[in-house]
Amino acid sequence: MSQRLIERQEQTLSQQQRLSARQMQYVRLLEMPLAELEENIRTEVDDNPALEPSSADDALSDDRAEGYEQTDDFDAQQEREERADALDAALEGIGRDDEMPVALSSGDFAQADYEEMVYGDTTSFYDKIQQQVGEMELTAEEQTIMDYLVGSLDNDGLLRKSLDDIVDELAFRENLETQLPAVEEVLKKLQTIDPAGVGARSLQECLLLQLDRRPQTAAVALARRVLTKQYEAFARNNWNRIQSALHLSDSQVIDARNEIRRLNPKPGAAMGETEGRSTQQVTPDFIVDTSDDGSVTFALNRGRMPELNVSQSFADMVEAYKNNPGGMSRQEKEALLYAKEKVNRARDYIDAIQQRRQTLYVTMRAIINWQRKFFVDGDESDLKPMVLKDIAQKTNLDISTISRVANEKYAQTRWGTFPLKFFFSDGYSTGDGEALSVRQMRLALKDIVDHEDKSDPYSDEALTEIMNQRGLPVARRTIAKYRKLLGIPSARMRKK
Repeated sequence: MSQRLIERQEQTLSQQQRLSARQMQYVRLLEMPLAELEENIRTEVDDNPALEPSSADDALSDDRAEGYEQTDDFDAQQEREERADALDAALEGIGRDDEMPVALSSGDFAQADYEEMVYGDTTSFYDKIQQQVGEMELTAEEQTIMDYLVGSLDNDGLLRKSLDDIVDELAFRENLETQLPAVEEVLKKLQTIDPAGVGARSLQECLLLQLDRRPQTAAVALARRVLTKQYEAFARNNWNRIQSALHLSDSQVIDARNEIRRLNPKPGAAMGETEGRSTQQVTPDFIVDTSDDGSVTFALNRGRMPELNVSQSFADMVEAYKNNPGGMSRQEKEALLYAKEKVNRARDYIDAIQQRRQTLYVTMRAIINWQRKFFVDGDESDLKPMVLKDIAQKTNLDISTISRVANEKYAQTRWGTFPLKFFFSDGYSTGDGEALSVRQMRLALKDIVDHEDKSDPYSDEALTEIMNQRGLPVARRTIAKYRKLLGIPSARMRKK
């Protein structure tokens, strides 16, 4: 039985969605953070003579908050968190390496998703130290000692060589016969430069040097008592012993602990890395204000964006062409067609900017309404589960649009400046209808580990059981995942 191949021609109807050039422009502008948008506007104004900025006096509109001043940005908050982690890591290092904490690098920390680094500041940590040293009045001998001390600093700003070794090395390498007291005097001068703590020979000295520079409040005095009289207990994180030995109240313990947490165990890192990297300055796209009565308002930060207008002369040329299309020469028509193209492009650009502004406004309004409790009290544990789809449904916008708004945008709040992604988190169901965010689960896990008996820390299985007892159902493998994300070592490594 033979088989025939039959060739047939069929016509099918399919629908494909393609973005117009105008829509593509809106999408690109929507993705841009404020600083990039400002640069894009400058470029567009330079390229299109039909697009005119308003006067400099009108550069800021009502969309920008009155009296705007960035007092606390996300970099500062991140730095505080890193200092706290670094302090814990430094304390764990005590007892090794000749009683000195090991040098800490940026790789020792779990890097946050929002951390951005830029290249450009090529002044190294040592260069910045030398700039300050150059302003001191030093003798020739003191200058030689100072240069050697600076060259002996580790990247975190601490001096891990003993002064006796430095005396010997000065004699051998620099042919300078000097005594220990002379080196100590020069070291004291080195310890007066910024940032406080540079040149310290131990973590204890590093923290005390920083306390000396802080306003001498009651909390600073308490922190100094802890570090001078109960440093061994502090190094072991034994605050119960500290409280008992120094006869402190619960509130005094909290004040002392918070004051010490503000200190930087690696002051050299605050001056930049030797590779020339520096943390990128964050410019908030939204300014959120929380009043004492709990009301929350916000504004779009216009930055240096001017109001844009279509050039009147170009618009008049286009209008003239419409009124008299046949009474013009070829050259005049070409000029007017050029003007029309530029005017249309200018109008499309202005419309895209306004559409971007409206999209950002409705998206931020929905985020604030969803996470209102956080914006009122600043407690991270109050952040509710929220995904892109939730805000898309509230705003009647596409999920991809919400994703573009959340990408690389920042909101300045009363509690710091945060990337919009900070407010989004998946959720877990507790079984009784209550939803908890992944962030709340991680905070609960961290709280359990912080209060465990360090001589007998919880295993992942035990942590899983405790979380379930608290009404937080989670699998053991999830506990291990969260523990790693939080930078929490295994139970064996946490045991002291």
